Amino acid sequence: MSPPDVKTWSVTPGQLSEGPRWHEERQELLWVDILGRQMRRGTLSPDGALERVETISVDRRVGVVAPAAGGGYVLAAGPGYLFIDDAGVVRELAQPEGDRTDVRMNDGACDPQGRFWAGTMAYDESPGAGTLYRLELDGSCTTMLTGLTISNGTGWSPDASTMYLNDSGTGRVDAFRFDGPSGAISDRRTLVHIDQPGVVPDGLTVDEEGGIWAALWNGGAVHRYAPDGTLLASVRLPVQRPTSCAFGGPRRDTLFVTTARTDLDDDALARQPHAGKVFAIDGPGARGLPCLPYRGRGGRVV
Repeated sequence: MSPPDVKTWSVTPGQLSEGPRWHEERQELLWVDILGRQMRRGTLSPDGALERVETISVDRRVGVVAPAAGGGYVLAAGPGYLFIDDAGVVRELAQPEGDRTDVRMNDGACDPQGRFWAGTMAYDESPGAGTLYRLELDGSCTTMLTGLTISNGTGWSPDASTMYLNDSGTGRVDAFRFDGPSGAISDRRTLVHIDQPGVVPDGLTVDEEGGIWAALWNGGAVHRYAPDGTLLASVRLPVQRPTSCAFGGPRRDTLFVTTARTDLDDDALARQPHAGKVFAIDGPGARGLPCLPYRGRGGRVV
């Protein structure tokens, strides 16, 4: 088998590009620039190249975006959740951390029932300050897990019986038993612990075969793990800080990887001038699961 082809896909780098999601209905890649306070939508040309990017700015740091069923987008941003309709009108959803200025929403994803899970982290990355929340279909918010440091990389197995969650602050990829109807999680166990100094698991995605693809911040690679935590494959990138990954394209067989340039000095940026851009990995040897939309509604205009 030929090694996968890694190429630079986007043109303009973000400071902290994150959270790629493939919007299958619209055939567009969604991602965010957390520090730039932007959501981006990239349209593909027939040959898979980037054709056009639309940028939507908001008034707070954006951790992740998900498409909404019926149109528009839901963002985990600042102290809670926002909805942006197709006309660009922003509506405020639940704000679980609305009374705090020391934490912000980070990564997340929607479960098969359409609820939007997203976690928080402290701006100073204080251990144990993060919380995992679940945005319900009626617009309310439920606290699901406390004591996290940098909540990251949420995903589900193909049969939806297992939920995965990265805590970048502890270097762990954890798995939970997941009950779809109730949304309950239980039986937490650690699949992978990255113990290389400075290298941590960031965002993740799951393929059709159940493989777990995790971006390694400061590790310059994306790893594929089996459901039992066995390392199956590693794809190197020409940048130090991949942040997350998602399968996309017409067949969902291209792995898109977001990256960061934040806090890299001039020498590091000279060695990796494309840091902060989105990369495309063709031929990774797997197909991704469809991106699940948020199926709730509600909110008020802000």
